[in-house]
Amino acid sequence: MSARRTAEDRLPGDPTPREVVARTIRVDHAGEYGAKRIYEGQLAVLGRTRHGPVLQHMKAQEQVHLDYFSRAIGRRRVRPTALLPLWHVAGFVLGAGTALLGHRAAMACTVAVEEAIDEHYRAQAEALGEDEVDLRATIERFRAEELEHRDIGLEHEAEQAPAYRLLSAAIKAGCRVAIRVSERV
Repeated sequence: MSARRTAEDRLPGDPTPREVVARTIRVDHAGEYGAKRIYEGQLAVLGRTRHGPVLQHMKAQEQVHLDYFSRAIGRRRVRPTALLPLWHVAGFVLGAGTALLGHRAAMACTVAVEEAIDEHYRAQAEALGEDEVDLRATIERFRAEELEHRDIGLEHEAEQAPAYRLLSAAIKAGCRVAIRVSERV
């Protein structure tokens, strides 16, 4: 039995293996950029509080992820999303806005984003074949770190944020839309 390759079971009109990888790198670059901006917004509000160090830790990990995908964009000659200027503003506004509601809302934002990213990274890892074992392993490693961020958010009282379920649902929906659009635009 041969190893499964990326997009080997594609139908006419489905993305080619190259397009699958390009979309993966494009959207992950955009997502890590947005995540970094969310933490920058949260740090602008909460950076001098007792929550600053944990936010800084998570931002530093997102920077490592962003650096990896920035290099992959160049190495693989992938066009980055045209929406980076939007994610620059939207990420910061989301981070600062939730932080202005208090540390619990900032952590609720982290939990919601990381849960959406967990689903997204899991699907990407499943879609990549043995021809992309290194990319898949990196995505799995980053996914584990994103789940660590989710757990940190839960440990810091995310679920006690005002209107937690509504806030979480709105942020997850926004993330899903951003993912779909950034893959293609």
